[in-house]
Amino acid sequence: MATTPASAAAVPPRPTSAIRRSRGVEIIVWTFQALLALVFLAHGGLLLYPPPEIAAQMNASLPRSFWIVLGVAEVLAFFGLTLPALMRTFRWLMAWAAGGIMIVMVSATVYHVARRELSSAAITVVLLGMATVVAQARRRDYPTRA
Repeated sequence: MATTPASAAAVPPRPTSAIRRSRGVEIIVWTFQALLALVFLAHGGLLLYPPPEIAAQMNASLPRSFWIVLGVAEVLAFFGLTLPALMRTFRWLMAWAAGGIMIVMVSATVYHVARRELSSAAITVVLLGMATVVAQARRRDYPTRA
């Protein structure tokens, strides 16, 4: 019978199916999540309470009710990205919030490209990439329970 050193017996084996991310990657994911939350809180607030000169431009392209729905969705995305992390409960909602942001960003990119607003389209593509990273990481970390 082979004996194992005491130090080897004290360390539980790591599951082979779990892939651990490095600390640097985890910092990047949390940074992306925080930046997305702040961007969507600020932009959602701007859509809900626009200055008069911006409101006139927005309402010329799409009806006000559209901007209100989009503003509410973006503010809810802020809450979906922050509250589960702060409260340490319902963390699977972070993946869903990031997934919703992805849908909004794809739509925004198409909208801006159609209007030939390439700088705005580039920003939405960057936000889409950040949301994709967060959604994938959070979906893996906190899967939805069946």
